[in-house]
Parts: sequence; structure tokens; C-alpha cells
Amino acid sequence: MVLGEVRWFLEGVIMVVEVMDRVAVESEKVGTPERTGVVTSIRGSLINVRWDSGDESAFVPTAGSLRVVGREGATEVRST
Repeated sequence: MVLGEVRWFLEGVIMVVEVMDRVAVESEKVGTPERTGVVTSIRGSLINVRWDSGDESAFVPTAGSLRVVGREGATEVRST
């Protein structure tokens, strides 16, 4: 395991989260949109996220609660 990385198993697949990954978390409340943000630090299994709203949270994800949706600062490469 690399420092600044969290791994967990979900249905036989290893999920990896790293600092600067863009992540999404589904709401537990019906009708509430998911939250998206950027992983700012990782300590053990504790992940700190700066949400797009400006808030920050620290939590330990459970299987299926968090998904990586991109990488902060990544640029899309388009073919011509």
C-alpha cells in the first residue's frame, strides 16, 4: 500500500482512493443529491474530503459508500 492511499474490497474488487481524487458519496436521505469533493489527506483509513460546497469532512468509508469520479487537476485529452 502506498502512503496517502486507502484500499478496501467491494464485491471482489479492490477500490483505491488517493489524495487529489475527486469522489462522490451518495446521500442516505431520499431526494438529497450526492456530495462531490476532493480528497485532501488520508491517515490510515480516515479520509479527509473538501466538498464542492466548501465544507470539509473526515470519515472512514464503508464498501459502496464512496466512489472515485475523477482526479483534481486532470485534463481531458481529445482526439482530433
